[in-house]
Order: sequence, then structure tokens, then C-alpha cells
Amino acid sequence: MDPDDIARGRRRFDERWTAMRGRPPERDEARTLSGSPVDPVYGPGDADAPAGFERIGWPGEYPFTRGIYTTGYRGKPWTMRQFAGFGSASDTNARFHRLLQSGSDGISIAFDMPTLMGLDSDHPRARGEVGHCGVAIDSAQDMERLLADIPLDEVTTSMTISGPAVPLFCTYVVAAERAGVGPAALGGTLQTDIFKEYIAQKEWIFPPEPHLRLIGDLMEWTQQHMPRYHPISISGYHIREAGATAAQELAFTLADGFGYVELGQSRGLAVDDFAPRLSFFFDAHIDFFEEIAKFRAARRIWARWMRERYGATTDRAQWLRFHTQTAGVSLTAQQPENNVVRTAIEALAAVLGGTNSLHTNALDEVLALPTEEAAEVALRTQQVLLEETGVASVVDPLGGSWFVEASTDRVEADVEALLAEIEGLHAAGTMTAGIVAGIESGWFTGRIADAADDFQRSVDSGERRVVGVNAYTDTVAQPLQVLRIAEEVESDQVERLRIRRQARDTQLVTRRLDDLAEAAHGSANLVPLMLDAVRAEVTVGELCATLLDVFGRYTEPPDF
Repeated sequence: MDPDDIARGRRRFDERWTAMRGRPPERDEARTLSGSPVDPVYGPGDADAPAGFERIGWPGEYPFTRGIYTTGYRGKPWTMRQFAGFGSASDTNARFHRLLQSGSDGISIAFDMPTLMGLDSDHPRARGEVGHCGVAIDSAQDMERLLADIPLDEVTTSMTISGPAVPLFCTYVVAAERAGVGPAALGGTLQTDIFKEYIAQKEWIFPPEPHLRLIGDLMEWTQQHMPRYHPISISGYHIREAGATAAQELAFTLADGFGYVELGQSRGLAVDDFAPRLSFFFDAHIDFFEEIAKFRAARRIWARWMRERYGATTDRAQWLRFHTQTAGVSLTAQQPENNVVRTAIEALAAVLGGTNSLHTNALDEVLALPTEEAAEVALRTQQVLLEETGVASVVDPLGGSWFVEASTDRVEADVEALLAEIEGLHAAGTMTAGIVAGIESGWFTGRIADAADDFQRSVDSGERRVVGVNAYTDTVAQPLQVLRIAEEVESDQVERLRIRRQARDTQLVTRRLDDLAEAAHGSANLVPLMLDAVRAEVTVGELCATLLDVFGRYTEPPDF
């Protein structure tokens, strides 16, 4: 690189900073605890031209290795979004209000297993599971109770659900309508990532093709009606929690993202229009520097592929924006108080890697849903990082570290090799075809299983030491008091559902479901039909059952 390029790059950064902050960097002060001034960004001197610096660059510039925003957290802190859901909609609503009062910036909804599988709470397969791993949502009325008195035009809402994502989304839109908030004012994220369900989490309903049809319908509808909304959050979190390595998590997740880009283009959507509303969801694991390198490599790979492969021309269409959750799989039931330390380290890695929003796990989540006290400590962990440590004062403070840059390059190379392998799984040569072939052949699950087995063997042998598990096992700690879900939660939810069904217009419900089934046999966008059905108090389970009659149920091929 020409040394003059360093000086020009710094001037470009200064100009953007001044335009965004209204004052030049030297007058935009931040100081250390000792009072020393801190510049907003650091880089090589003008006379220094390290080889390959164009791949590192400056924050806010392609390839965005150092972050998509020039001003980093000095311009806007990351969003503190605590994942919550348990018991009844009213129980979770109360938890949301307490989290918002404690300083959380957005809400993130965890659903119970029946909801995640598209089953109503009175379904025989739901028995014993209602409200246990998240909140039970059967209808728009449940969603109204869940979001009561939350200003939905101000607070962004994230929903972690994929199989029945579109029906749940419709309950959200209708609940907001009833609260006086139209679709255009709603901001937030719907996970909708069915690829990762087939790959790792296993909460699917239909075969891949109809699931992708529903996702395409959602992309089209939100493009027209919800400019602030992110209809897909491509998730690596669940892939990593299933046992994948850092490189596998990133490669499989980016491949899924490219598959959704191809889906949008197949629907005639312009990549510069829809790509800015795709977002990602990653795991922050315990290997501190590897995680930082993973996040930096993710931005660089995504930007390059979006520009060179898919024709994105705007910065926003090349940005990889992502939410991070600390690693649930790293938490231990033994000496659970140590989990506060693990979560703090993982959260710091996410922040130093430039996450856009963050959830910190509670110390007791390895045992049960978090108590209010544990959830508060988890949130306070983020607030200590932001307010007390100084890590938000500098954009990409580890940029230029020999170790971090070498690690970023290594992760990038490993990911590119895996992406090439995925594309090669099908002769069509598209990422979508490769993903589907890998799902149907068991390639993804096999690779993750091998990685998980390698990790567990290393723990069992003592090669990898885990504090409290196979190292430093003596303890004076007492058992934790954990949150228990009362049996009445299920019986009350089922009774509310029974009363709701009795009170609605049965003939209208039948017409709405018949209309949906007829349209599902054709090619019409199904979102408006589902919205009309939800307005008539059709339940999520009834919507999914109707579509199952048309699309069929997916069965994973056996792999031994």
C-alpha cells in the first residue's frame, strides 16, 4: 500500500466523523480514568504502510473489517436486548417492563416449545411444555397481553422463532394494530431462519421449499409495508450451541445468508433494497480472541461477497449488522456463580468485535429460566462494560494487533474454504442448492457432530480444562434457587384458549382458513391472508395445521 493512502484514509475518516458528530475528532473528547485523552480511532502512522492494510482499513469503509459505523459506540452504544419469555404472556410482560425500566433498550421474546413448533397450547403434544422454555402465544390476544403498555413504535421487538415465524409475525402486526401502531411504525427483527433449523436446532414444520416460499412472501410484504423491520435474522447462535467450531458457525451462517439473498433476487427484489434489512445473530463463546476475529472476519467476507457476487452497490447493502448472545453452552451447572465471569468475558469479546446489539446470559440459565435477580445481573454486566471500562471510547481498539489480525485472516480463510465446499455440494453451483443438498445429505449435521465430539473428548480427557467441571472442583457454594413454572400456567392458558374459540365467529374462521388453503395451492403472497385470519382470531396452531395439509411435514433423513 502506498503510504499516502494511509493519510488519505485518515482524512476520509476525520471528514465522516466531523459530518456525523458535528465537530472534528480532536474536539470530540473521551478520556481514560486517569484523564488522558483517547482518540476515536487508531491506525498506522502516515509513513507506515503495512502489507494488506486495505483489508483492515478504517471504520465505516469497505470492507468494514473495523466496523460498519464510523463513530462506533461513541456515536451510538450497542442495543442492550435481554432475551426473556416464561409462563404466561402477562408474566413475561411484567419481566419486559422491569428490564426496560432497568435500562434495556429493546425486548427479545423467547417462545415455549409448543409455540416454536406451531402447536396451540391445547394440542396433545404440548402437554407439560406450555410456558416452560419461553412464553406461550396462541393468538393475537396473547400477543396483545404480552406487549401491553409497551410503546411498540419506540421499542424494537425481536422474536426468536423460525418454523411458524410468519404466523407469529402476523399476531404481532395485528396486536400492534389494536394498540394503534401501524406496520410502518414497527421496528424489530424476526428470526425466520429455517436453514439453521434443518442444520442445527431442528424446529421446522414444512419441507424446505414451502418454508422458503413463506420467507419470500414475508420479504416482499415487509419491503412494501414495514421499512423499519428486519424480516430475517440469520442465526449462527444455534449452530454454535449445537457444537460447531467458530469457523463452522460463521461459514454455515454466511452461507444461509447468501441463500436468502438468492431467494430475494429470485423474487425480483433489488439487492440494494432488501439486503440492508437482513441481520445476523452470532454466539460469543469463551475463546476471547478467536471470537473477536470471527466477528471482524464476518463483516469482511459478507461485504466482499455482497459486492462481488451479488452486485450490491451501496454500503448499507454490504453491511453485516448482527446481534450477539453470550454462549449458553459455555455455562456450567457446577459452580454456577462462575458463569457471571464467563458471560462478562464473552460480552467483552462481542463488544470489541463490534456487535450492534447484545444479550448477556444469566448465571442460572444452565439450570432453568433465569430469575429476576439473575437477569438483572446479566443486564448490569453490559452496563458496567459500557459505563465503566472505556471500551466504547475507541472504534475497533484491537485493530492492528498482530495476533488479532492474523486470527482474523485465519478465520476468513477457513470460512472461505467451507463456503466453497458448501457450494460444491450441488452441481447447480448456487449457495441455495448447496445448502439444501447439505441438509438432505446430513452433511451439516455430520460436520457439527464431529466438532462437538472432538470438544467433548478433549474435556473428558482433561486436555481442555473447564473450571468447576474438571479443574478446581472443590467449592463452598450452595445450590441455587431457580425459577419454577407452576402447573397452573398451562391450565390457565388452555382455558383462555377454549373461551376464545367459543367467542369467535366460527363461520368467519372457516372461511379464512379455506381462503388460506386455496391460496397455498397457488402462488399468491400468503401474508395478507394470514393477517386476515389472525384478525378473525384464528390461532397460530390452526394456521400451521392448514398449511401442513397443503405443504406436508418435513422428516429429517436418518443418518447413522
